[in-house]
Amino acid sequence: MRGGELTDFLDGLHQVARDGGDLSAAGAADAARLLHLDALTLSLYSARGVLELLWADRADPLGTALEDVQYTLGEGPTLDAARDGCLVTETDLSAAPADRWPLFTSAACRTPARSVIAIPLFLGLATVGVLTGYRTTPGPFPTGQRQDLARFAGTALDLLLRTPPQSLASGTDGPALHRATVHQAAGILSVHLGMTINESLLRMRAHAWRHDLPLLHVAHDITTGHLHFDPED
Repeated sequence: MRGGELTDFLDGLHQVARDGGDLSAAGAADAARLLHLDALTLSLYSARGVLELLWADRADPLGTALEDVQYTLGEGPTLDAARDGCLVTETDLSAAPADRWPLFTSAACRTPARSVIAIPLFLGLATVGVLTGYRTTPGPFPTGQRQDLARFAGTALDLLLRTPPQSLASGTDGPALHRATVHQAAGILSVHLGMTINESLLRMRAHAWRHDLPLLHVAHDITTGHLHFDPED
């Protein structure tokens, strides 16, 4: 029955694409349920070569939180899939090798997530993004589930590429630039500290990791003037 629901769901999205629609037509919660997952995210490379989280279930913070952890720590399945252009899975995060993602695994195990699958998205030979699914139970990802994820990944990328820039910026109905505040804060630090944007991002990530804070929390404190960095530090 679930397979029929998934086929109907994908057929509906294909029609949306033919009608000129975008990714706002695909509910992340519905997609995750039909794909036997508890959270599903889609990230795309920006013009700066940084993975931007553009699509997730806003009502459930699990997927968003795990993507933010990877962005802060600089390691994890989404980043591996993007860098290597290969499928990445971990069937039991609590038993993952200690040297695979030493920081991410520890952080992920403080959430309900116990298994993850990350599928690179391609345009021709180029990796342009990643679709990442999380489950709250350990266990393998069967071949049929992987095939269904690949089918959805292609459809989602097609819809995302049709999403107008204003929808990405507003985040009202369509995908949002989830880390817009992070980039704004990096710009402020860049001016204040006299360093590049990338160096500013590294300072912010280090602060977030050191104080066990979400990077978005650090960025918000910078943009609102509640957090200042010493240029001499």
